[in-house]
Amino acid sequence: MDLGLSDKRVLVLGASKGLGQAIALAMVAEGATVMAAARSVERIEAWRGALPPEAAARVSVHEVDLAEIASVDRLVDAVLAAGGANVLINNGGGPAPGGVVGTPTEAWNKGFASMAASLFHLTDRLIKPMIEKRWGRIVTIGSSGIEQPIPNLAISNAIRASVAGWSKSLANEVAEHGITVNMVLPGRVATERVESLDQNRASKTNQSIDAVRLQSRAEIPAKRYGTPEEFAAVVTFLAGTPASYVTGSMIRVDGGAIRSI
Repeated sequence: MDLGLSDKRVLVLGASKGLGQAIALAMVAEGATVMAAARSVERIEAWRGALPPEAAARVSVHEVDLAEIASVDRLVDAVLAAGGANVLINNGGGPAPGGVVGTPTEAWNKGFASMAASLFHLTDRLIKPMIEKRWGRIVTIGSSGIEQPIPNLAISNAIRASVAGWSKSLANEVAEHGITVNMVLPGRVATERVESLDQNRASKTNQSIDAVRLQSRAEIPAKRYGTPEEFAAVVTFLAGTPASYVTGSMIRVDGGAIRSI
């Protein structure tokens, strides 16, 4: 299936590793021009350097810290100067584990600023050219914790749920302009982030990391963790032309882990 991305410019946030890297590579494979952004530009340079020359030439590397609005604006200025983005992949890191009780207000504010407000601001600046061109794709990476809160991830559960409300509201506003806005919710996908969460759970429960993984896999109908490539394939489809009638949706990529309908 031709996804119609060969003439598109794609901005991928959090592209240095994990889901962001997998999404960026999938977009490159579809022939898109990719603007890969993250705090760690060295890691982007590393995977970019492993690409064939033709593909590497379609990847530009950008530094951004979503916790700093000035850094976000510098990225947006660079993207607009280069012609804007047809596709925006909103992907950011998650906060440290922790519960609701005892979490200070400062932590809530810091989490909202980096995980939500910065994405809202960045998207608002980049969506105007999409409206003018009457074509655009915005895909925001969330978490299965939006639908079923994940124990010991209170900040993530709460803030990503607010991002879901924003995404749905935005989808309703811009659909008539040929712009789709969707969220994709990962379950247990084998990334460094999930590895860190498994390590934290092992420490808190005094179990081995292998025991934690075995327990997690047993709770997933697919009986395994997903791969970043499987997740990226869904995101890439949503970014393409064939998905033009899919908007305002949240799509789970979780091996069936969320049991609700």
